[in-house]
Amino acid sequence: MSNHLENLSKYTTIVADTGDFESIKTFQPQDATTNPSLILKAASQPEYAHLVDQAVKDNSGLENIMDGILINFGLEILKVVPGRVSTEVDARLSFDTQGTIDKACELIKRYESAGIDRSRVLIKIASTWEGIKAAEVLEQQGIRCNLTLLFAFSQAVACAEAKVQLISPFVGRIYDWYKKENNTDYQGAEDPGVQSVSKIYNYYKKFGYATEVMGASFRNAGQITELAGCDLLTISPGLLEELKSTEGSLENKLCAEHAQSLDLTQISLDEKAFRFDFNEDAMATEKTAQGIRGFCADIVKLEDLIKTKV
Repeated sequence: MSNHLENLSKYTTIVADTGDFESIKTFQPQDATTNPSLILKAASQPEYAHLVDQAVKDNSGLENIMDGILINFGLEILKVVPGRVSTEVDARLSFDTQGTIDKACELIKRYESAGIDRSRVLIKIASTWEGIKAAEVLEQQGIRCNLTLLFAFSQAVACAEAKVQLISPFVGRIYDWYKKENNTDYQGAEDPGVQSVSKIYNYYKKFGYATEVMGASFRNAGQITELAGCDLLTISPGLLEELKSTEGSLENKLCAEHAQSLDLTQISLDEKAFRFDFNEDAMATEKTAQGIRGFCADIVKLEDLIKTKV
């Protein structure tokens, strides 16, 4: 009998949410995503110390060494996955449009110098207004972007209008907020995180947006199976293992043809409308800020690790 992971892959592109190459080899996903927290975790493990040491050896200056570490991990991941790797710009640039553009171009230049075509790299950027505007410029230059830390529908709409390649709505963190706020352990289709991604997916398919939807940050396998049919799902090694060890079939929950039949209204957001709508969403404002702070903190920890080696 087939398992949930095999059946899920019939409807959805599976992406590994990890910097651990061995886990990636085990589950053979199409793509892989990283973030500062995952890179910090991997870089702290003895088996990956050589990638940090190599970056220290090949680069001068803390910023260049940091970029070198990101690229070293990305290059190793691309040896394992047939598709794309997501590499994140410094979260401290989340409100700096030009700084984000410059950093993204630096990272792509490094990948291309290593012989990697830019089509195999997604630059991860926080879904702030400034980040979305940076992605809009980068996409016009042929640099594909993955807009992360996405919690609000307004963020998804702005990303689609900016014609970004891919967005990563954070299912689990949305669930966390509503579970705490309402003291309710949501299950299945009632999960607010699942509902958020379903709403975005249906909106994109209804109005023909090319931006890919990749559900992220899952807390349990049920959230994943409820989003079967989503363009992509990025899943941690632990949940990939759970899906692989669970026998049975899965229903395709999201379908572009079904979305076409829905009665939805298309909207457009300029900066003022975006900022107001985003501000009205208490969950999204809190979780976006929390996510940026968390990634910034882990960047500083990684920098501290590098300083011990310089």
